[in-house]
Amino acid sequence: MKQLIYLLVVLLGIVGFATANDWSQWRGENRDGVWKESGIIEKFEGEQIPIRWRVPISSGYSGPTVADGRVYVTDRLTKPKQVERVHCFDWETGEQIWSYTYDAVYKIEYPVGPRATVTIHDGLAYALGAMGHLHCFDAATGDVVWKRDLNTEYNISMPIWGIASAPIVEAENLIVQIGGDPDACIVAFDRKTGAEKWKAVDDSASYSAPIIVTHAGQRVLICWTGNNIAALDPETGAVHWLYPFPATRWEIGIATPIVHENELFFTNFYEGALLLKLLPDEVAVELGWHRVGKDERNTEAIQTTMTTPVRFGDYIYGVDSYGELRCIDARNGERIWEDLSAVPIARWSTIQLIKHPASSANRVWMFNERGELLITELSPDGLNIISRAKLIEPTRDQLNQRGGVTWAHPAFAYKHVFARNDKELICASLEKNEE
Repeated sequence: MKQLIYLLVVLLGIVGFATANDWSQWRGENRDGVWKESGIIEKFEGEQIPIRWRVPISSGYSGPTVADGRVYVTDRLTKPKQVERVHCFDWETGEQIWSYTYDAVYKIEYPVGPRATVTIHDGLAYALGAMGHLHCFDAATGDVVWKRDLNTEYNISMPIWGIASAPIVEAENLIVQIGGDPDACIVAFDRKTGAEKWKAVDDSASYSAPIIVTHAGQRVLICWTGNNIAALDPETGAVHWLYPFPATRWEIGIATPIVHENELFFTNFYEGALLLKLLPDEVAVELGWHRVGKDERNTEAIQTTMTTPVRFGDYIYGVDSYGELRCIDARNGERIWEDLSAVPIARWSTIQLIKHPASSANRVWMFNERGELLITELSPDGLNIISRAKLIEPTRDQLNQRGGVTWAHPAFAYKHVFARNDKELICASLEKNEE
C-alpha cells in the first residue's frame, strides 16, 4: 500500500510539472520571451519584492532555467583554481539537489563566468561553458551522460567574450554555435549520445542564440553567426541561404533574432538594425530594410547591445546602445518614440523584455540592469510603467562600473521569478493573492 501511495504521489507530481509553465531554455519554452501564466499580480505592494528563498552562488552571466520542479544555473570560481560549475536546486525551497564542477581556464575578456543558459529537454540538461566545454547531464541526478571539449576538438576561433550562444534541441539533435574550424561554426550532436551529426558554415561565432522557425512548410534553423545570417536544415545541416551581415569592428551580435509572421529582425551595437523577409513559397529571403547610424551615440532604429527586442504587430520595441528604450515602425525602421525612464542611461545599459499576454495584449515585464522589475505596457503611444520594485542588487563582477549590473536574463515559471547576480540566486512569488 505504501508503495502504491508513493507511486501515485510521484505520478501526480509529474503530471503537475508537465502542465506547469516551465522556463526550460533561453527566453522560455519557445525562445520567444513569452510568459504564458495567468493569475499574476498587477502591481507590486512595495519598493522591494519579498524573496521566497535565496542561495549563494558565484559569478556568471548565464540566466537560470526552470524545469520539472528544478532550477539550473552556472557559475565560476577562480580559487584555488579556475573552474566552472553547474548547479541544480529545488524550485520551492532552494535546497541544492546536485552540483558539478570541472576545470575551465579562461582566455577571454570579461572572465567572470559562463554565459550560455542551461537547456533542459526530455530529462537531460545541456550546459555549454564559456571556453567550449559541453556537458549533458541527467537533469534529475547530475550524472554526466556525455561531454565534449569543443575548443580542443573543433579548433574554435574563440570570440573575445567567449562562447555564449545557448544550445538548442531540435528533434534528436543538440545544436550549438561555436565558431569551429574548418566549416564548423554551427555543429549538431546526437542529443542522447553526443556523437557528431553534422557541422556547417565557415564563419566565426557570434553570441546570439539560434531559433527554429517554420518557413515554406519546413523547420528551419536561423542562426546569426559572426558575419552572416544563416538558415539551415536542422536535421542535416544543409544551408538553405546565407545573408551577409558582416561585423565592421568585431563580432558583437548578442540579441536573439525575433520572428513575426514572415519577417526576421536583428539588431546590434555597431551594425544597426536589419529586417529580412521570408519568401512565402520557398526557403529564401530578401531584404526588408537596414538602418545604421554614424556611430554608437548617433544611431538609427534600434542598435542594441544585449537586449532582445519584442514586437507587437507593426511595432518593435527595444533598448538602444546607451539604454534608450525605443519604439520603431517595423515597416521601415522609423523611430516612433524614445523613453529614458526604464533604466539609467549608460553605455550598454540593458533591460530584459518579457511579454505577458495573459495579463494584457501589450503587457511587458522588464528586468533592468539595476535589478528592478517593472510591470509595463508598450504601445505606439509610449511606455506606461504600471509598477516597479527592486528584485535583486547589482554586483560588480559582471561589470565593475556604475555600482555593478544585473545582466543575466531572469526566468519566469510556477508564478515566480528566478534571478541571479554574482553572489546569489533568488526566487520571488509573483502570484496574485485572490483573498
